[in-house]
Amino acid sequence: MKTPEQEKNDTYEEDFLKWDLASLSKEIKENKLSPVEVTKRLLEKIAAEDGKYNAFITVAAEEAMEQAKRAESEIQAGNIRGPLHGVPIAIKDNIYTEGITTTMGSAIFKDHIPDHDATVVKKLKEAGAIILGKLNMHEVAFGTSGDRSFAGPVKNPHDLNKITGGSSSGSGAALAASLCYGALGTDTGGSIRIPASFTGTVGMKPTFGRVSNFGVFPLSWTLDHVGPMTKTVHDNAILMNVLAGYDENDPYSIDKATEDYTALIGSDINGAIVGVPSSDFFKGGDPEVEKSYLQAIKKFEEAGAVIKSVNLPDMEEILAAFRTTLTSEAYTVHEKRLQDFPDLWDDEVRTRLVTSKDTHVTQYVDAQQVKRQAIREFEGIFEEIDLLITPTVPILPVNIGEREIILNGSKIHSSLVLNRYTGPFNITGLPSLSMPCGYSDKGLPIGIQLTGKAFDEANIYRFASVLENRLSL
Repeated sequence: MKTPEQEKNDTYEEDFLKWDLASLSKEIKENKLSPVEVTKRLLEKIAAEDGKYNAFITVAAEEAMEQAKRAESEIQAGNIRGPLHGVPIAIKDNIYTEGITTTMGSAIFKDHIPDHDATVVKKLKEAGAIILGKLNMHEVAFGTSGDRSFAGPVKNPHDLNKITGGSSSGSGAALAASLCYGALGTDTGGSIRIPASFTGTVGMKPTFGRVSNFGVFPLSWTLDHVGPMTKTVHDNAILMNVLAGYDENDPYSIDKATEDYTALIGSDINGAIVGVPSSDFFKGGDPEVEKSYLQAIKKFEEAGAVIKSVNLPDMEEILAAFRTTLTSEAYTVHEKRLQDFPDLWDDEVRTRLVTSKDTHVTQYVDAQQVKRQAIREFEGIFEEIDLLITPTVPILPVNIGEREIILNGSKIHSSLVLNRYTGPFNITGLPSLSMPCGYSDKGLPIGIQLTGKAFDEANIYRFASVLENRLSL
């Protein structure tokens, strides 16, 4: 029989596995929790529970324990590197990790072991974070559902029959199941924000060029973003502080000073102007999504923000330009592999890639013209508002493998719906965050998307923290 003290300790251990990153960091810094013990318990939890979710492809248990021991020794000696020191983080499996298999969710790369770390992984290690392993993902990141991987589909912890969204499917699932305290994802058309929405987590797609893509396997050079995924808004800003910064190894990296992305959290938004797209924007999405969206708008208004209806540029034209850019660049990235490994692809992913080869160069050039015009038009919009608010995804998570859905009374492929509100902000490069704003009647998470002007991530976190506090989900 356990003593009351033993039972108390067991509860404490169970509870800290569910904590947010900031809470864990504080206890570690004060030597109230051991990074070694936390990592050990978390690895045990992954071994016991991830069979239900399939969030991890590779668990780097030995490496993680070595890093935890090193972190614990440094912290006990008073050499604290920052809030990520001793905190277990997991990495999407298209982000290179030296000496640890990086598969891109593809059988083609199932034995691929990089000889270097991606810049973002290097930054995490320098900050003292513990790398737990590599997270499952939609094959080569080319998909919004998250259920196509050589390692099998990722299952949504809120309903194991539902998709997590993709392509950062494992990142969303691991956080929702408390298998890590933070995760890295990549976002080419919504691949951080869609799974964040569907798993009830927080995901930031930073401004294009704000976070280095060096050492990240590309899908679309001009649309790819790396960003943080976390349980809370504050956690996300903490992680963003480590990831952001210029990198000369990334040709798309922008040399602009970083800032403390937590600095404005807790500030009020009284008098700030929140832009809401005009009434024709929602176009008959799921009523439960619309209900949560309208509730979030009301919460901003109650916090003192001024709600302003705005006319957006032609979003259908921008979305089409985004999709042309994505498919053209994705086919170019994988053209040789399609020829060399015709039988190692998931059929759906291969078909999408092969179909893309028929895009004419004039279509790609036209798409770039639309992109430039869209950037200019959004610059004008953000001269009049401080934040733009939209749903993250128009629908609730669908069943794994489901592709045909009913929207506005018509059948439509889910891939044409899932990135409808996210893709335009990849081609414009604007920072965009998804955070929880409610749940459906059946308990499925619903996300809200907050978008700001270029390099305005700290301000987005300000608004997000206000909404998070007022919703109290």
